[in-house]
Amino acid sequence: MIWIKNAHVINPATQTEQDMDICIENGKIVDMGTGLSPEGAAASKEDVVIDASGLIAAPGLVDVHVHFRDPGLTYKEDIQTGARAAAKGGFTTVVCMANTKPPVDNTDTLEYVKKEGEKTGIHVLHAAAVSKGLKGRELTDMKDLASHGAAGFTDDGIPLMDSGLVKQAMELAASLNLPLSFHEEDPALIENNGINHGKVSERLGIYGSPAEAEDSLVARDCMLALHTGAAVNIQHISSAASVGMVRFARDSGADVYAEVTPHHFTLTEEAVLIHGSLAKMNPPLRTEADRLAVIEGLKDGSIDIIATDHAPHSAEEKDRPLLEAPSGIIGLETALGLGVTALVRPGHLTMMQLLEKMSINPAKLYRLDCGVLKSGGMADLVIFDPNEEWTAGEYVSKSSNTPFTGKKLFGKVKYTICKGKIVYQDEKD
Repeated sequence: MIWIKNAHVINPATQTEQDMDICIENGKIVDMGTGLSPEGAAASKEDVVIDASGLIAAPGLVDVHVHFRDPGLTYKEDIQTGARAAAKGGFTTVVCMANTKPPVDNTDTLEYVKKEGEKTGIHVLHAAAVSKGLKGRELTDMKDLASHGAAGFTDDGIPLMDSGLVKQAMELAASLNLPLSFHEEDPALIENNGINHGKVSERLGIYGSPAEAEDSLVARDCMLALHTGAAVNIQHISSAASVGMVRFARDSGADVYAEVTPHHFTLTEEAVLIHGSLAKMNPPLRTEADRLAVIEGLKDGSIDIIATDHAPHSAEEKDRPLLEAPSGIIGLETALGLGVTALVRPGHLTMMQLLEKMSINPAKLYRLDCGVLKSGGMADLVIFDPNEEWTAGEYVSKSSNTPFTGKKLFGKVKYTICKGKIVYQDEKD
């Protein structure tokens, strides 16, 4: 048994916040309340007692947008190392993207990644591809993939340009009651991806990726979602206009979700001048006005989800010249700290709201039975100190491509518990 004593429990699914104890046995939460005691006949020498005085206990975090690079690119990350990075960051459930090599566009590859995920200590789920070979021309057998456990569908990394194909995919996904996640960047409007088209790109003498490349596809897919009834997730939203379009679509009755990454609510295009390729990602970091619009979307609920888009790359790849280096950064080990530091402490979100966007909301999108603390429920929890300052670095991910290395953050994960087992413990505890 695990006894968590004196925790400040925040449970976004029930909008409750209370100091209490939690008792865990056989992978389940068996009791929650005040004055629970590990003493007496029921106690054993194997029981673990965690004094969580001054700490927050919350549902294990859920990230619906990660790249674990397996199969095919395991020199960057693999499912085991990715899961360890997730656990260190407080995540107990992740959804891996389908753009592996080969892609997860068939049941054989899906079964492989599922089995590898089952070897980890956390819940590793997998989205399947929307199109065969990620080519955007022909739909995968979505029904068959769903029957084999696909959590949803996405061609993340590659925008879908055939509107008819997208509409057909939405209709199928709606019939399967599974979500679709879309990477929204029209390549016809982009000359050099990963860098915003604006004053920084002009200073660098390149064109970059303008916001309209994102906005145009977001507008299309919001309207198609409205007319098909599909659950659609706008991935890594980054522009002010796109936030406004999601707000309009939701107000119109569309089942549209939007996710934002910590790097898009903390950094702007100026970071490219400081960090070079470590600040290169798709969609790119945009202007301060865009960043503030994203925060406003988080505050008013237009943006439901915080997801990392954890995208590992080797040091050799990121050391290439800016236009040749791949886009993307790692994010699992810094996400909670960035949320606490950049959103909660300045007063943009309450801790309840932050945890809602990192647990129950992403769980709802993917129809998952997680993101909530309840007696009889799965014992997936994160325990963290919201006031402890720490320095980002010493990653357990295979890769370290992030501009946040060396940054002082608040919100230190002390324990991650998944399926009733401690899968991460801070070395200081």
